[in-house]
Amino acid sequence: MRVILATHNRGKLVELQDILRERLGAEADRLELVTAETLHLEDPVETGTSFEENAMLKARAVAAATGCPAIADDSGLIVDILGKAPGILSARWAGVHGDDAANNALLLHQLADIPDAARGARFVCCAALVVPPTDSQTEGWHAVRFGEMPGHLLRAPRGENGFGYDPLFVPDEQGSEGAERQLTSAEMTSEQKNAISHRGKAFRALATDIERLLH
Repeated sequence: MRVILATHNRGKLVELQDILRERLGAEADRLELVTAETLHLEDPVETGTSFEENAMLKARAVAAATGCPAIADDSGLIVDILGKAPGILSARWAGVHGDDAANNALLLHQLADIPDAARGARFVCCAALVVPPTDSQTEGWHAVRFGEMPGHLLRAPRGENGFGYDPLFVPDEQGSEGAERQLTSAEMTSEQKNAISHRGKAFRALATDIERLLH
């Protein structure tokens, strides 16, 4: 069965494939996972006001365009002292979508006078599965799952891996044993980060719903 992952990020595809193999074993081979990029589908405009609305918007658009089950996610950084901002605006916090350096610089400026004890933050992800109607099922269905990665924000970036706010974010749950100090997400390997990440948790929760497609 073909399932479309509504993303142009191949890293998400590999992560979901790994999670499904963990969950389903050999059964995962019955699912053909492809990305929206592979099918030359454009990203829909994210007009939602929450992670769930945006994830569902993307999944529904891809399911409608292809007639296949579609998976999408939406995620961002929530900083408590900023009233849960940047939230759904995380990728364009400084005004230009995907300008990580500008986003990080603006966030550091906004938190300049905030003491370390009040710099708590968390990454949040919503993953959605939308299954359109088929010849045998006249009604479609959907599922929504969430994942969080709590931590705190530094005063200067550290690390070269990852993307977005990873150089500023230190997860509470560390993916490596015996480290001399806590690592930022940008200092972790992709395997360490994926094991504790908000998106990994959301995809793992969604794996149970994806398994329904095989029965």
